[in-house]
Amino acid sequence: MSLRVDGSGSLVTEGGQPLMPGVEDLTSQSINALEGKHKKAAEAIREELGANANIETILTRIRLLQQALGPAKVHELDSDGYRALGSEICKKIGEVVGAELPKERNPYTELISWISGTLRTHAVEIFTTNYDLLFEEAFERSHASYFDGFTGGHIPFFDPVSVASDDLPPRWSRLWKLHGSLGWALEGNSVVRGRGRDATQLVYPDHLKYELTQKQPYSSLFERLRQFLLTPDSILLTSGFSFRDAHICAVLDEALAMNANASVVAFQYMPLASEEPSCKMAYERPNLSVYAADGAVIGGVKGTWRLGDPPKNWEEIRATFWGPRSPGTPSLFLLGDFAHFTRFCALAQATDMNAQTAQDSPGTPTSGEIPSTATVADPKISEATL
Repeated sequence: MSLRVDGSGSLVTEGGQPLMPGVEDLTSQSINALEGKHKKAAEAIREELGANANIETILTRIRLLQQALGPAKVHELDSDGYRALGSEICKKIGEVVGAELPKERNPYTELISWISGTLRTHAVEIFTTNYDLLFEEAFERSHASYFDGFTGGHIPFFDPVSVASDDLPPRWSRLWKLHGSLGWALEGNSVVRGRGRDATQLVYPDHLKYELTQKQPYSSLFERLRQFLLTPDSILLTSGFSFRDAHICAVLDEALAMNANASVVAFQYMPLASEEPSCKMAYERPNLSVYAADGAVIGGVKGTWRLGDPPKNWEEIRATFWGPRSPGTPSLFLLGDFAHFTRFCALAQATDMNAQTAQDSPGTPTSGEIPSTATVADPKISEATL
C-alpha cells in the first residue's frame, strides 16, 4: 500500500492509488468480481458478519459451511457450492495481488540494495505473509541471489532439508513466504513453484491457516522463523504486520520467552491506541519493542514521543525518521511506513547526506548517509508519560 502508482502502473510521488489494496478494498474487489449465486452467497455472508467482515472472516465462514453442509443448502449453495465459491474467491485474490513491481526504483528495490550492498557474516532473512511476487521481482531485477526453499530448474520443488540448513553463502538472502505464494502449486505429493500468477492453490487467507502451518511447506517455514528467533543476538524488524495472526504471534511469543537475547522491533503505521495487539505482546515480552506514529512501548513501558536536543548534524539524520507524512500535517515517527523504512535502510549505503534528503519523496532515489550509531533513538520517550 505504500507504493502509489498511476493508471499505467508507474510509480508516482503524489496522488495515484496503492499498488495493491488494503484488506477492506481487497474484500470488496474479490466479492464484486463474483457472479450469480456465488456473489449472492458471499454478499449475504458479509452482511451477516457485520462491521468486522473482511475477506478472511468471509472465507472462514465459507470453509465452515463447506465442511458442515453436505447436501443441505444455505444461501442457495450446498457443500460443493461453497467449495467452488472458496476456490473462486482465492482466484480473485490472486488477480488482485498479482500486480507487477513498478519499473522505477521503489521501496522494494531500495531494500534489496541495502541487503545486497553489505558484506555480511550471516544472511538476511525475509519472512513475509504476503502472496505477491514483489520481493522476487526486486531480487531478480537487482541480480541479487536469494533462496526461497525451492530447488530445481524445470519444475522447482520445495526442499525442507535446505530450509532447515545454513549451507548457502551469507551473500544469498533467504525469502520465506509463510502464508504461501502465487505460483505455488500441489502436483502429486510435491509442492512446486513457477506455475504463474494464476496459481492460487496454496494461498490460504482463512481460518485454516493455523491447521495448514502444521503441513509442508508451512511447517518448515514456521520452524525456520522459530529457529531464527532462537539464535543468540538475532533481531527481527517488522513492517506492516498487525500482530493479529495468532499462529505467527504464538511463534514470536514462545521464542522471545525462550531467548532473552533476541529482539523484535515492530515499526507500526498507526498511533499506539490503534496498535493494541502489538502493544499487548510488548508489555509481556520486554525484548519486543513497538515504534508507532505517536509513541512507543520499549522495555514493557509505554510513552509518547518528544524531541530531544539534537547533537551536531543530527537534524539531517532525524529527518529520515521524523517529520510530516505529507505537507501541512503534524510531524510523527515515519518508519511505520514501509517506503520510509526502506529509504532509511538504503541511506545507510550512501556517502553523503544533506538537508534536501528530508524533502525527497521515498519513491525518488537520493543519496545520504546514516552512521552505524544513528539508531532510532530520537525523538525520545517523554518521561512525563512513562
